[in-house]
Amino acid sequence: MDGETLLRLSNIESSYGPVQAIRGVSLEVKRGAIVTVLGANGAGKTTILKTISGIIDPQKGSVWFDGEEIQRRDPDWVVRRGISHVPEGREVFPMLSVRDNLLMGAYTRHDRQGIAADIARMYDYFPILRERATQEAGQLSGGQQQMLAIARALMARPRLLLLDEPSLGLSPKLTKGIFAIIRRVNLEEGVTMLLVEQNASIALATADFGYVLEVGRVVMEDTCERLLQKDDIREFYLGVKAQAVRGERRWKKKKQWR
Repeated sequence: MDGETLLRLSNIESSYGPVQAIRGVSLEVKRGAIVTVLGANGAGKTTILKTISGIIDPQKGSVWFDGEEIQRRDPDWVVRRGISHVPEGREVFPMLSVRDNLLMGAYTRHDRQGIAADIARMYDYFPILRERATQEAGQLSGGQQQMLAIARALMARPRLLLLDEPSLGLSPKLTKGIFAIIRRVNLEEGVTMLLVEQNASIALATADFGYVLEVGRVVMEDTCERLLQKDDIREFYLGVKAQAVRGERRWKKKKQWR
């Protein structure tokens, strides 16, 4: 692996029993980048993340993280190595308070002052969590639970954040807010991200590079700028929104140059 590559999957094959979910998938994630994986339901997107985080062991292929092979490692080891996974459906600890959920995210750490500082930082990113700090997580709205799930993952101070469908079940307004924070964390903290998302418009507006998955195989890969120009992407994933997404990316570039 070159120094710029943080994560590399090489010819990965993973299955659920007799059902093969991903077939020879290879991809790379550069340090500091946001990379997205697009595809329909059942294409194998979630399986890729589960294979990286150790929830699923691949039958073939290798997963390299920061120059080290990590496939078939326990999820706990993977977290300690520097990878946090925000699963589809949020999956917070519903009977624990918001603050205790954040502390669970820091279970691998022993630096009390650092943990306290990071909780304050999470409250800065997600002010509603400060207001709900003593409330049981199961009583939060869907959008608030998604914020908590992301904040809990960040409490481990990961170098790579795996995000599985962060917009699932959220309103367009909440989705826009969540992705604004995702961009902010990437820019301010330098956290590398691998994003699985069915909302192709916002995924391509957020990420730097993208892979398109169909029936467990990568069928297309390119920068998000170039993917937005491809007729197949515009027709099957963006439709009439393609022009609007390109405009959003242009606006984001202008904002960065100001």
